[in-house]
Amino acid sequence: MTTSIKPLTKRRAWKALTAHHRKVKDLHLRDLFAEDPRRGKRLTAEAVGIYLDYSKNRITDRTLALLFQLAEESGLRARIDAMFRGEKINITENRAVLHMALRAPRGATILVDGENVVPQVHAVLDKMAEFSTRVRSGVWKGHTGKRIRTVINIGIGGSDLGPVMAYEALKHYSDRTMTFRFVSNVDGADLVEATRDLDPAETLFIVSSKTFTTLETMTNARSARDWSLAGLGGDEGSIPKHFVAVSTNTEPSRPTRKRWRSSASTPPTCSGSGTGSAGATRWTRRSASRRCSPLARRTSGPCWTAFTRWTSTSAPRRSRATCRC
Repeated sequence: MTTSIKPLTKRRAWKALTAHHRKVKDLHLRDLFAEDPRRGKRLTAEAVGIYLDYSKNRITDRTLALLFQLAEESGLRARIDAMFRGEKINITENRAVLHMALRAPRGATILVDGENVVPQVHAVLDKMAEFSTRVRSGVWKGHTGKRIRTVINIGIGGSDLGPVMAYEALKHYSDRTMTFRFVSNVDGADLVEATRDLDPAETLFIVSSKTFTTLETMTNARSARDWSLAGLGGDEGSIPKHFVAVSTNTEPSRPTRKRWRSSASTPPTCSGSGTGSAGATRWTRRSASRRCSPLARRTSGPCWTAFTRWTSTSAPRRSRATCRC
């Protein structure tokens, strides 16, 4: 990847586009279609079942040529190729950008630091599919033995928009005996509205956060936890049946004894999660002696200790620990 690319507004194509905009900004779409009757068919694209019609934008063939020129001057093709090679093009976090790995078939090979990440991706996808099937089939039951009827996703940004988009796109194929809701607004009214007509015994919360440090998400998650406990008699043992986490946060560190005491919770057990890829993780509890549960002994991943009584493999803030599983 080249490092000598000029800033965006200094590139030749950008300056040409700026000048071009002054010429076309007052064009009317009626005139563009009158001059080119085939415009509605010509300025379209179709792939993998998606049809894009961009003819109803104030663009001309010259506009497209300049946009392609800008992409070339920006090194877009080189960056696309670098992404598919697994290079760390996310310079902020020094990480590879692996959107295509999430869509790769099982037999594909995508190397990152010499390691094929596709098997890891499919291990997490299988885990998510297995968990989803258990919820939909009724095998996963709430603390009182009732079947889960409502699933509420708590997240913000991509952790909200992604699930919402997928749900809206595939709603036609969903199980209509179940209800799915989404909470992202830190305003408590959002969560109150989402839970106003629900039975805590039949409600499952999915807390989605890449880092589990996002203020809005953790605030809503704590409120959801309080709501759930209030409806289930305050039994802390109900949490694992009504909360799951989706996160990539597996960074280990060992807490001080003072931090354990001040966290106002018992340490969490490990449930495991794929390195560098999101996976649904069950929230569990363990005794104050820090012995891992049977579930935890089957894993060796790190855990994050709780903050304000959370018990999860990924917990908010910066108090964290490595489980001795």
